[in-house]
Parts: sequence; C-alpha cells; structure tokens
Amino acid sequence: MTTIRLPAAQPPGTVLGAAPQAAESADAYRATGGYDTATGPEELLAHLAASELRGRGGAGFPAAVKLRSVRGRGGSPVVVANGEEGEPGSAKDRWLLRARPHLVLDGLARAAAATGAVRGFVYLSDPAAGESVRRALAEHPPPLPVEVVEVGHTYVAGEETAVVRRIDGGPALPTAKPPRPFEQGVGGAPTLVSNVETLARIALTAARPDLRRTIARSTLVTLSGGPAAPVLTEVPYGIPLRTLAARCGTPDAAGALMGGLFGGLVDARALDGLPLEPGALTAAGTALGCGAVRFLPPGACPVTTAADAAAHLAAESARQCGVCVSGTAAVGKALYGLAAGTAGPDTTDGLLRWSQGLTGRGACGLLDAAAGIAGSLLRSFPGLVRSHLDAPCPVCADATPEDGRHRLTVAVPEVASRFATTPDTPVPALKGTP
Repeated sequence: MTTIRLPAAQPPGTVLGAAPQAAESADAYRATGGYDTATGPEELLAHLAASELRGRGGAGFPAAVKLRSVRGRGGSPVVVANGEEGEPGSAKDRWLLRARPHLVLDGLARAAAATGAVRGFVYLSDPAAGESVRRALAEHPPPLPVEVVEVGHTYVAGEETAVVRRIDGGPALPTAKPPRPFEQGVGGAPTLVSNVETLARIALTAARPDLRRTIARSTLVTLSGGPAAPVLTEVPYGIPLRTLAARCGTPDAAGALMGGLFGGLVDARALDGLPLEPGALTAAGTALGCGAVRFLPPGACPVTTAADAAAHLAAESARQCGVCVSGTAAVGKALYGLAAGTAGPDTTDGLLRWSQGLTGRGACGLLDAAAGIAGSLLRSFPGLVRSHLDAPCPVCADATPEDGRHRLTVAVPEVASRFATTPDTPVPALKGTP
C-alpha cells in the first residue's frame, strides 16, 4: 500500500482543518466550535438548502433533500455514517475517520436531530478507523446510541442497500430497489445512509454558517499517478483538472481515470478544458464520483488502464445479477484483448453496444462503471483503439501478464497505519505537501 501525502494546515471551514497530520481529540475539536448547539436542526436544514450542499459519496444528491426525505417518513429513523470507501484510489473517508472522527460524529448527531433518528451507526472497513471512532465515542458520547459496524473491504460493500443489509446481519451485498433505504432501511425503519465527508460538511456548516457556500463548494480529492505518493487535498470546485495534475506531479498528463472507476477515462484535451465541477464533468460525460483522480503520465496507455479497471470490476462483482456477471466479463475480455493484441475486428462494436446497453441493468452501480469504462475509452481515445486493432501495442505488451490474468494498476493509497491520540502530534508515515 502507498502512503498518502497531506497538505499543510488549512483555514477554518475546511474538512482537512488546522492539523491534517494529527488525530484530533474531543477537546481540540470543541476548541474550533465543534459540538456547539447554537445552530438548531431547522436552521441547519435551511443553511444546507441555501448552500446547495451535495453528497460526497458519488451520487451528489442534495443533502437537505435527503435529510428531509427521511424525516418525512415518520417512525423511528436511523442514521448511518458510510465510510466503507470501496472505490480504488480513494483515501478521504479513511483519513476522515482516523484523523477527524469527532467532525464526522458531530455531523452524524446533527443529521439525527434533523431527521428525528433514534440510533446511529458508523459503517467502515478500515480497522484503524474503527479504533479511532470508538475512542472518539468514549471521549464524547453522542446524544443517541451509535454503534460501529465493520465490514470486509469490497467494491460493492459501500452501496447503500448493501450497507443496510450488513447492519441487519446479512452479507454486504446490494438488494433490489425499491424500497430505498430512506423508505425502508435498517430494521425496516427509514434510514439515512450518508457518506462521512458529507456528514463532516454538515457539521462544518452548523459551526460556521457564514462559510456555508465555501463549505459546499469545496471537496476532498485523492490524486495519484504521479512520481511521488498520492496526495489527499481539499480544493474548490472549478479548479482546472490540469492544475490538479500538476499538483500530483504530472503536469503533462495524457489523460485521467476519473471518480475512482465510476467517471471513466478522459483525454489530455479534457484536462486542459475541464474544471473540477460536478455539473461540468457530467456534461462532458465523466463524473467526480468519490473524488479520486488517477492521472496517466506521458507514455502510459489508456487501453491498459481500461483493461485493468474492467478486470477489477469483474472480480468485485457481487455475482447476484446474471447481466452483471456476463456483462463485466465480456467488457473485461474485450479490453484485455485490445491490450494483449488479440482483439478481433468486431471488438469495438461489442464495446460500443455494451457501453450503451448495460447501464442501469444491475442492482448497483458496478455494471454502470464497467460500461462507462468501455464507452469512455472509445469516446476519448478512438485513434488508440484503432491502432490496437491494427498492431500490438508495445506499452500494453510490457504491462500485460503472460499468464493472461489482469494486473490492477489502479492502486489503493493507504493512510498512515495509525493516528496519534493527542492533537498536534505528527501522524507517522505521512508527509506534508505545500
């Protein structure tokens, strides 16, 4: 696992905070205005609606609307902080739970107050994060019962119906929808499943409503693909993708794999012209997703990247939907054939057909991601796809294992192995960046 790098101290209203390389205690968090009850639930909902804060788990749903949809169901709602983080290349949620657990728990408590929830859960797959959250719960007991639920790390384990299923004692696998968790979730109760960064921004908004727009218009991103370790940083919406490439150490990147695996591939022209803004990215056929961006250095072949990504998705399939099992396998096989120089002349027709016909047919977004990978390769790098059909690619040949198995090059950056228990203590193995 690769250790991530973190930036230096950040100003108020940021998720990274004043000491991003130290684990924050309850006292340190309270000193910054955390756990203050001056902003009540109704006022907070109004601030969230006015700021247009959207979720940071990948779907980007309006936070205020999601909170109100759970509250409007009546009964005894449940709130869940989802920190499983199944997308490869992302480290933000593990870092938040390890370094700023009180910020997340404060957001969870405020979400509970806004929805009328009577109990809460923190759902995660990182044991070190689990230790950090349990320590924070002991330091500052929340106003409602909160339980930590650990799960094995898989791509689909963080999907909201898989979260509910696991908390209820079943396997962490998606279920058919409807009902959605906000309608019928944990124990049959209306359930808010919210990404931990979203909850952190809810807590920040409550503490600093004067900065609500800044809080809503910035996001955590994990940048990788450069010569140094991946970077976890906080940036405003609108920052050019090429600027992020330079920050990662790849100013001349030839493209990028966006949103973990969900946003697909973009080429160098997109890096030059696109801002990191959800609406602009969606209009361009890609997505911010979990905020993980892997840049392709000069000389890298996007066909290899696409083949590796599709292979990872095929391996991570829950194997509950026949169309997902066959669809991801077909996409992976076709992309591997392109990389290995064995693809037939009808390969591109198949990839185009799957990219258009598989979306929305699975129980979760995994099949959509595989279809998106195929479609984005055809759309962003058509010349390279044609050249791979004409002759073997020497770059892909060097990256393709002889035994025919895919090798995942979309690495998952690791956070530090442990965090300090007192504020302002350096976190082992993390390096600061300007």
